[in-house]
Amino acid sequence: MSAYLRSDVPDVRASAETTESAGATESGTEAIVGRIPARYRPVSSHLAIAPPVSVVIPAMNEAENLPYVFKTLPDWIHEVVLVDGNSTDDTVNVARELWPDVKVVPQQGRGKGDALISGFAACTGDIIVMVDADGSADGAEIVSYVSALVAGADFAKGSRFANGGGTDDMTPIRKLGNRVLCAVVNRKFGARYTDLCYGYNAFWRHCLDKITLDCTGFEVETLMNIRVVKAGLRVQEIPSHEYVRIHGTSNLRAVRDGIRVLKVILSERRAPAGRFRGRAALTMSTGRGEVS
Repeated sequence: MSAYLRSDVPDVRASAETTESAGATESGTEAIVGRIPARYRPVSSHLAIAPPVSVVIPAMNEAENLPYVFKTLPDWIHEVVLVDGNSTDDTVNVARELWPDVKVVPQQGRGKGDALISGFAACTGDIIVMVDADGSADGAEIVSYVSALVAGADFAKGSRFANGGGTDDMTPIRKLGNRVLCAVVNRKFGARYTDLCYGYNAFWRHCLDKITLDCTGFEVETLMNIRVVKAGLRVQEIPSHEYVRIHGTSNLRAVRDGIRVLKVILSERRAPAGRFRGRAALTMSTGRGEVS
């Protein structure tokens, strides 16, 4: 049995006697896997995991949306890292009220890619989950992403167009653009994606040692999707439903950001496959703002 996963727990809440005999704690169950002691966190009634999970939320002026985002996050998460993009509203204070132990990382640069890089650098968990702050993602789906990772995937990629997924937010022109760009990536890099430009993903931290993230904008998701394939990592798509942003307006611009995504695809096509291996650790260790 894996030291990361227990799938033989038919009902975690109903197994009090078993967990007590194994040394139960508030944060999980002390168990022995082979000769390796591991602390398990109940994730569902049929699954308990050992690795800590960090959730990264890039946010700029999302105070009104954060209550909806935090409400759906599972209570077994190890930590929440909020990257604040110089918000002028009450984003940081609201986050701290909702999740007292939240790590707040002030963003030094600009753009979603820059925010994610800052957030990843602050994470201490073995698994990292990316969640948008606009209320479009359902935190309850995190269990599906984590389940795929502990079952053997390196990168769990959300898809609005896989069976079981969906979107209430994309316009017809954005759907068409995403479909075309996705087809280009599949053809050029040998991927089998059904969705390309989606920000709900999860991965083992070791993936950052095999890719490097060096873009600042919305194209960061496309860059990650391409480089995990080029690095030979095991990718599993997770059906996900995208809801409409609850409050405010998105900074996404379909034409402008579509062109940036296309430029990334063309650039990655020309770059050698092994160029990015082993460089992410250096990139991720650089200081990008203090954690508070």
